[in-house]
Parts: sequence; C-alpha cells; structure tokens
Amino acid sequence: VAVSSGFEDALGAQAPLGLFDPLGLLTDADEAKFDRLRFVELKHGRICMLAVLGHIVTTAGIRLPGNIDYSGTTFASIPSGLAALSAMPKNGFWQMVLFVGLLECGVMRDLTGDAEFVGDFRNNYIDFGWDTFSEEEKLSKRAIELNNGRAAQMGILALMVHEKLNGDAYVINTLLGSPVAY
Repeated sequence: VAVSSGFEDALGAQAPLGLFDPLGLLTDADEAKFDRLRFVELKHGRICMLAVLGHIVTTAGIRLPGNIDYSGTTFASIPSGLAALSAMPKNGFWQMVLFVGLLECGVMRDLTGDAEFVGDFRNNYIDFGWDTFSEEEKLSKRAIELNNGRAAQMGILALMVHEKLNGDAYVINTLLGSPVAY
C-alpha cells in the first residue's frame, strides 16, 4: 500500500512498492518518528540476518567445540532452530539474554553522537573503509543492508513457521528432492 506521507523519496522506498506502509504508521509522522521506525527496522533486520545465518550454520552441523555448561552438555547436543531454546541449559539461556542486553545498552547505539545516519553504530571505532566510498556508494550499501534485513525478517519467520507446522524448516529443499536432515 503506497501512501503519501512526505517520505516517498526516503532510502528503501523503491520499485515496485514505493513507500510501503500498510499500517499507516507514517501518516502524519514527523522526521523523528520516521527515524525511530527506521532505526527499529534496521536493528530487527540485522538481528534477523544473524538469526538466518545461525539457523543455516547450526542445521549444517557446525557447532562450537566443547561444553555449554559445567555439567557436560556439549554444544553439539543442542538441536537447531526453536528446539534449541528448550534443550539449552537455563543458565545458558539467561547468559544469552544478558549478553544481548549488554550489547543493547552499551554497544549497539550511537555512543559518540557522530552518527552519519540512523543506525550508524561505528562510534569512531569500526570503519571498514566506509569513509572511502562516494555518497552514491554509501546510499547503495545502506539500501542493500535495508533490503537484506527485510528479506531476513521474512526468512527467519518462514523458517520458524515451517519448523512449527511440519517440523521441516527447509521445506523447499524437500519439495525439490533435497531434504535437509534437520
């Protein structure tokens, strides 16, 4: 649903949908609200890109060596996907929650006030050559990240839904004759 809200030319508003706002969140929105929504979209996209990659890697059987706790539970014994949440030792789960909280409060935000754009968490520390790119390249890379994040949000949702529906998160592989041992 394309809407008219003053953000039709914003990064991420592109063909074929243009500015996609089916819930009308941008109706009468100001720049601060748009920036907050974009920040949340980027953060969720980044988390989902990691989640999809983690799902694929663990389903492929790649695990950290050693034990996840002192009682001898190995990383290899933890299943992939949503089943990992119930198989993981409780302290391991809370360690993950604490780690994410620490990242949220102390790392994944603009600590210096020098952000070039919403979602810029370089904090004068990590650059990877960003300052060598032209403005056109920067916009292109930001649009690519935004779109990859959007795709990852749909991807992890699909993996979770298929895992719960029939236990086959990679149903497309099964349909094409290459089932994944999950």
